Amino acid sequence: MSGNPLKKRKIAVLGSRSVGKSSLVKQFIENHFQDSYYPTIESTFAKSVVYKGVEYDCHIIDTAGQDEYSPINAQYAIGIHGYVLVYSITSRNSFNMIQIVYDKIVDFCGVSKVPCVIVGSKSDLSISRQVDSKDVETLAKQIDCAWIETSAKNNINVGKVFELCLQEIERMQAPHQSEPQAKSCVVM
Repeated sequence: MSGNPLKKRKIAVLGSRSVGKSSLVKQFIENHFQDSYYPTIESTFAKSVVYKGVEYDCHIIDTAGQDEYSPINAQYAIGIHGYVLVYSITSRNSFNMIQIVYDKIVDFCGVSKVPCVIVGSKSDLSISRQVDSKDVETLAKQIDCAWIETSAKNNINVGKVFELCLQEIERMQAPHQSEPQAKSCVVM
């Protein structure tokens, strides 16, 4: 790696209570699944992620569960590069919260859109599915973001969530570039 400093990216993981936000983050950071549920206050984890040959220093904020009355705190808006919005495929209410949380972030940040990924967790529980992937696809198109289904328990698509989030961050930071230039030249 050349003398380039790592690109730092702050990613907030938001969603309703008990949809699997911490399980997703723990599986990504520590490669293990925790069966028991302990409500999260808030934790921040760091991990370097290589996306398209570029190394990113990612700070992932695992937040307490949101509900429609939860205010969006400044720490979930200021200095955040991208969002992972998690719902459980087994809970229609948690899916409905995604739009509410997204709207709150956009309002709070005073922007028209933010880089995010919609994540349907607990894909291993498809027998109890309440959210059709067509609905998710429709919402993702409306807010112009990526979406994916995951299983933290079976470690399916967990790393991909954070790659997609980096993809969305880069896409919004350089909307007119299809690919980042490999080398840049600065004339002093």
